[in-house]
Amino acid sequence: MPTISLGTSRLRAIRDVSPLMASYNIEMTEVTGGTFWKRYMPGQLAGTERLEVDGVAGLPSIMEVYPPKDLRDPRLLAMAKRLGPAWVRVSGSWASNTYYDFDGTTGGRAPEGFSSVLTRDQWVGVLEFVKAVGGRLLVSVANSAGVHDTADGSWNPEQTRMLFDFSREYGVPIEAAEFMNEPNVLGADNSPEGYTMGDYARDQDAFFRLLREEYPEVLCVGPCASDGHDPTVPTSAVNPYDSSVLDSIMSFGTDELMPVLQERADVFSYHWYNGLSERGESVLGNHWDVSEAMGERYLAVAGAACRRYMPLRDRFAPDAPMWVTETADAGLGGNTWASTYLDVFRTACELGVFGELTDGVLFHNTLASSDYGWLDFADFSPRPNYWFIYLWNRLMGTTVYNAGEPAREGVHLFARSRKDGREGAAWLLVNNSPTEPTEVRGVRGGWIYQFTADDPRSREIRLNGTPLRMGAEGAFPDIIPETIATDAVTAPPASISFIVL
Repeated sequence: MPTISLGTSRLRAIRDVSPLMASYNIEMTEVTGGTFWKRYMPGQLAGTERLEVDGVAGLPSIMEVYPPKDLRDPRLLAMAKRLGPAWVRVSGSWASNTYYDFDGTTGGRAPEGFSSVLTRDQWVGVLEFVKAVGGRLLVSVANSAGVHDTADGSWNPEQTRMLFDFSREYGVPIEAAEFMNEPNVLGADNSPEGYTMGDYARDQDAFFRLLREEYPEVLCVGPCASDGHDPTVPTSAVNPYDSSVLDSIMSFGTDELMPVLQERADVFSYHWYNGLSERGESVLGNHWDVSEAMGERYLAVAGAACRRYMPLRDRFAPDAPMWVTETADAGLGGNTWASTYLDVFRTACELGVFGELTDGVLFHNTLASSDYGWLDFADFSPRPNYWFIYLWNRLMGTTVYNAGEPAREGVHLFARSRKDGREGAAWLLVNNSPTEPTEVRGVRGGWIYQFTADDPRSREIRLNGTPLRMGAEGAFPDIIPETIATDAVTAPPASISFIVL
């Protein structure tokens, strides 16, 4: 049984990080209504039924049409407020082809060169949501054929000015912006025909120049690319990684784009998913088996991705913060276990390691859409990751310490200053061993919040042995720690513990 000791006297500060590190996305398709990932069936969620997709031609079958989400919904607002202030990113592939119809002239019909329409009332709903949660707003703008109506084919900023001016005049300004969501995943639905990396570099430079000249308060964030995933990482994927398919989708890499750009970003951004969900497994591969979701290799890959991008940031945007503007367990809407306790292990380790490596923000995809949402997209009920983020934001301060323990099975240990500002430290211990407990010494008088579940794939989580459930009429449960009356406590197998000393 691993044994560790906690003590603040030996902690060494590494850095101070953003208090908004745990932030989230609201997809533009949620705002306007449109297609997103089709929900899993009960048997798929339970792991008793496989999802099969008939090649690339079958990919549309894993999409579903959803109505616009009501961002003014009282329950959604209440649940978001409890997480505290956050960066709110409104983007996604849908944003790349959305027309801003703030004067109501389209009748809901997208003009030529666009695929969807954003109304004034829908955007006001976004702004009111951001204001209500004390948030800060990040967007990406349209880059479809409809905004390339100039003689030379370059980007037309008229629509962008409308969005930024309206938001500023409304009193909830856009504070950060990426030009386009995942520019290296170009397709007919989100970019002009024949659009190249050189065209994109020209247009992102023009966008950043516009921001600096007319909206100097806005952070320029980029390049917002998704470079795929290391095919050597999954060890037991059901289907091998098909590089030929991904190569046909990925038009260029971040390392190819960065030297071509002339305007430097204020914030370096990238997207990271540990792999692809079962929705794309039979087509693209690069999927982790559920048996690996608590394993050392799986929990290490988000940190490895950050280390891979850091040299690019240092070369092309030195000293800029790093933001992961989309992250979750798996691309294409999340794995069948994304909404269960099992995914909390990945979330905990990703947040912990990211703070040790760099200062920045992780934008979880999403707050309340698809299977990787922190909230259920139908009734906004909290999923296990929500409860973890709630405590993370409540307990973990902004000073990151070296916890002094190498990562190994049963011991993924992270330390922060206390969020309440008192002396001491807040510790996060992830015991990812499915069979062995971990003993934690030097904890007398501290507080412990310990997560467990009857089964890792459970959609219900326990706090100090009691199921965490919303009460009648949406009443939020009391989140109360246990005071530690002994010199040592045990972190049981498959447990996640916050300890405040």
